[in-house]
Amino acid sequence: MHPLDELVQLMKQHQNPENATPMKAYMKNHFEFLGIKATPRRDLFHQWYEKNKESIQHNFRTYTIALFEQPYRELHYCGMELFYKAVKKKYLPEDIQLIEHLITTHSWWDTVDFIAKYLLGGYLKQFPEAIPLVIERFSVAPSLWLNRSGLLFQLAYKAQTDFDLLKAECFKHKDSKEFFIQKAIGWALRDYSRFNPKGVRDFVETTDLKPLSKREALRNLP
Repeated sequence: MHPLDELVQLMKQHQNPENATPMKAYMKNHFEFLGIKATPRRDLFHQWYEKNKESIQHNFRTYTIALFEQPYRELHYCGMELFYKAVKKKYLPEDIQLIEHLITTHSWWDTVDFIAKYLLGGYLKQFPEAIPLVIERFSVAPSLWLNRSGLLFQLAYKAQTDFDLLKAECFKHKDSKEFFIQKAIGWALRDYSRFNPKGVRDFVETTDLKPLSKREALRNLP
C-alpha cells in the first residue's frame, strides 16, 4: 500500500463522528473532519512517520501537496506538520512556492498561522535576503491569508524580530476591516512586546490602529 493511502486509512480507522460535528462547527463548517483530536492525531501521525521515514524523506514535498488535496482537515494538519518535520530547516529556494500554495489552499487561521510562523518564518530565516520581495508580494496580494502571513512570520524570531519591518506591515494594513488582519496586527505586536515593551507601546500610541489591534497589542503591558 502506498504510504499516503496507509495514512488516510489509519486516520479513517480512528475517526470519531461525535467529535467531528463540534470540530466542524468550531471551524465555521468550512471543512470536513474525521473527529480525531490533536494528541491522538499526532500519535497516529508519528506512528506512520516512523514506519515510512525513508519514503517520506524522498517525497515529503509531494506528500504534503497530496495531503492538502484530501477532504479532511486532520490530513491538512498532517501535511503541514509533515513538511515542517521532514524539511529539517533545510529549505530549497523554490520552497517559497510550495509555502504560498499551502497558505492559499483550504485557508483558515488554524493552518495559516502554523504555516506563517513555522514554515514561512523558517524559510525566511534561512533566506533573509528574500524577505523584502516575499513580504512585499504577500502584503499587496488580494489574499487576506497572505497578508496575515506577512504580519505573523516573525512570531518565532523573538528578540531578533525586525521591528521596523513589523511596524511597516502593521501600518500598511492598519485600516483593514478584516477581523483576521486586525487580530494579526495586535498579536504580532503583543508577542514582540515581551522584548521591546516601550517600542510597542510608543508605536501603538502614535499610530491610528483599529481598536481590536490596539487592545490585542497592549493586552500584556501594564
